[in-house]
Amino acid sequence: MVADVPHSAALIGSGSEVLAFDTERSTDHDWGPRVVVFVAPRAAGPLRDSIIAALPATFGGYRTDFGAGCGVEVADAGAWLHGRLGFDPLSGVGALDWLATPWQRLAEVTCGEVFHDGLGVLQRARAALRWYPDDLWRYVLACQWRRLAQQEAFPGRCGEVGDDLGSAVLTAALARDLMRLVLLMRRRYPPYAKWVGSAFARLTGTAELGEALSEAVAAGEWRTRQQHLSRAYERVAALHNRLGLSRSLDTGTRGFHDRPFQVIDAQRFADALGEAVTDPWVRALAPVGSIDQFADSTDLLIDPRRCRMVTQALLREPSTGCPPER
Repeated sequence: MVADVPHSAALIGSGSEVLAFDTERSTDHDWGPRVVVFVAPRAAGPLRDSIIAALPATFGGYRTDFGAGCGVEVADAGAWLHGRLGFDPLSGVGALDWLATPWQRLAEVTCGEVFHDGLGVLQRARAALRWYPDDLWRYVLACQWRRLAQQEAFPGRCGEVGDDLGSAVLTAALARDLMRLVLLMRRRYPPYAKWVGSAFARLTGTAELGEALSEAVAAGEWRTRQQHLSRAYERVAALHNRLGLSRSLDTGTRGFHDRPFQVIDAQRFADALGEAVTDPWVRALAPVGSIDQFADSTDLLIDPRRCRMVTQALLREPSTGCPPER
């Protein structure tokens, strides 16, 4: 049936199995054998009806009708990609496309298994979305360092005034930002909150960094948290230098003014990355980054139209204009 129609087929889109994070627990709801089949626009409707009519009730011991419908989705590639991302990467990827698309959505398209690409659309789409252009990568990394700069002294300050809960909460937030920073450095789109730790743990060569972050989060006193965060900062700073995206910087922590708090002075890294950007338009962007770096509302991040509206409005600066569409 499908073999007679030019098509591409893959397991991409939503679902923990796309990013290979699924476990037996994942099968307790809205889970089953699933595939997305891409065909020419005019063939989608008739083929979908034929597949549904011929689909067995179960496959591999799992029901084929689950969630909102059956596990076979038939679509035109351009329309499906536009619905998932807010744009069609087969037509090119502009600055607004990169910055307005959540990392989870980029991961959902670039990860997952491709079973057949007879149309050649999946290879092209994935190639277009493989990673940020270098100057936008520098910009996103700079904005992530900037997030660290804005709070790195606060766990100590909270602890000093007896707010141990506040110190612990801020330490956890810094650990999350560091994990996402390292994923970005390693050219991995950070997944949404449930899987950030799992994605970080899969990176090679990060065992000692992960240990430092775990000990910082588990510590019961602010000075101990600071000690372990400092270890983590210095390792991430060394990774920054190895990337070669900017001039090398001293990787040691230092005091925060005259206060007894150790910081990496993360703004140094943001500034160095900004200096290395050569595209004048990117250099003039507001220092807020991509949608994931300035918004964490799920209701926003799952709606491509809203993401694009918010990003376009936020990045519309008098000196730069709107982010170019293409």
